[in-house]
Amino acid sequence: MKRIRRIALLGVFVALVACAAARATTLMRMSVEKMARTAEVVARARCVANVTGWDAGEIWTVTTFRIEETWKGAPGELITVRLLGGRVGNLISTVDGVPRFQAGEDVVLFLERAGRVDFSVVSWMQGTFRIRLERGTAEESVAQDTAAFATYDPETRRFEASGIRGTRLDALRELVAAALSAGVGGKP
Repeated sequence: MKRIRRIALLGVFVALVACAAARATTLMRMSVEKMARTAEVVARARCVANVTGWDAGEIWTVTTFRIEETWKGAPGELITVRLLGGRVGNLISTVDGVPRFQAGEDVVLFLERAGRVDFSVVSWMQGTFRIRLERGTAEESVAQDTAAFATYDPETRRFEASGIRGTRLDALRELVAAALSAGVGGKP
C-alpha cells in the first residue's frame, strides 16, 4: 500500500513539474539595433482586427494591421501577424512572452516572415512597442512590452525586466534609422 501511495505521489509530482516547465518562456535580450537588422519589416501600424482558430492542434491568433509608416521593408497597406495562443470558445492558450493586440491600438513592430503571407514579431514582446500620447504635451512616446517582462542577458547571465519606456517615438525612429545605416539593413 505504501509503495502504491509513493508511486501515485511521484506521478503527481512529475505531472506538476511538467506543467510548470511547459509554461516557461525564455527570451534572449536583443537590442533595438539587432532587432532592426534582423527584421524584414519595421513599421508603425494600427491594429484592425484579431481572429483566433485552430491549426495543427494549436490555437493561433492572426492579427491584421494597417501600416501607417514604414521604417524598413515594403509590407504593403495591410499585414497579418500570426502568433501562438489565444482564445477559442472557452479554451484559452497562453504563451508567456507573446504579445496580444487590441483593435485600434497603435504600435511599432519589428517583423519577420512566418510563412508566405504572414509575419511574426521578432523576439515576440521585445519587438513590440506600444504608442501613446503623453499628457499635456500630446507628444507620442513608446513603451517596449519587455519593460515589464524579464529577458535573459547573456553578458550578466541574469534575467531582468528591461526595455524602452517613455521614449519619444521620434527617438526610436532615429535609433532604427541609425542601426540600418550602420548595418546596411542585413541580418547580423
